[in-house]
Amino acid sequence: MSNRFFLSDSEASDSGEDTLPYPKPLSRAAFLTPDFDPPTYLSSLRNRHQTLDDLRNELRTRSQEISKELLDLVNENYQDFLSLGSSLQGGDEKVEEVRLGLLGFKRDVEGLKSIVDEQRAEFAALVAQKKEIRRQMQTGRALLEIDQRLQNLEQSLMLISNGSHEKNNLTEDDRDSSDSGEEGDEDYEGRHLISRLKRHVEQYLLAQKTMKRVGLDHPFIVNQNSRIAKIKDTMLLDLGNALKQAAGQDHEQMTKILMMYGDLGGSQEALKLLKEGR
Repeated sequence: MSNRFFLSDSEASDSGEDTLPYPKPLSRAAFLTPDFDPPTYLSSLRNRHQTLDDLRNELRTRSQEISKELLDLVNENYQDFLSLGSSLQGGDEKVEEVRLGLLGFKRDVEGLKSIVDEQRAEFAALVAQKKEIRRQMQTGRALLEIDQRLQNLEQSLMLISNGSHEKNNLTEDDRDSSDSGEEGDEDYEGRHLISRLKRHVEQYLLAQKTMKRVGLDHPFIVNQNSRIAKIKDTMLLDLGNALKQAAGQDHEQMTKILMMYGDLGGSQEALKLLKEGR
């Protein structure tokens, strides 16, 4: 029960007292704000001329009014709530239609997925086939290079006929040798021989490097083993003759020849020749 009391203007003037600023009722809108905070709201009421008991009673009355309004609202809509179930009749058919539609959509997606998977597998197979063709082309070029180098070595080592080109080269070498004079013939021939032997060894090593890249077990390379052995034996024979000529005379040429022996893996054979020549 509120302790507030109100005096009319005549009563207040008769009693000789001033008119007090009595508080207005609490606004409902203040409770409806989204960021409503009870402590903040209560602190904003500190200027109200009202006792704490009066404020508590007013808030309690307001809560009771709101509860009553809520109960009335529920009672008014209760019948509608009960009739909600009957108004939803026939919804099973709609749900079934949606379910069937989703199943159809799922089948379509799975069908598209299988098509994409097949195309992905086909694309991967084509890429692998392209890589294999490229690898085979590179191998073919390497085999042609090996055959050409071996053929050049055979021609240069006089293992096969070199035709008119070889004859022309010999003629030019002989001409250059004759023009250099008798005094420089031996020195020129030595340098020319070392240069020719070095060129043979370099060509042989390049061929070996290419063969290792292709694979020494490749059928083509296996079939060339006898050909390669013959070329190597001929080069070692030429190196042996050059080493015998340079032994004890030209140490620089001997060093170069021994290095070429080492490149061909014939160091032991070179040492044996040197021991025999002593």
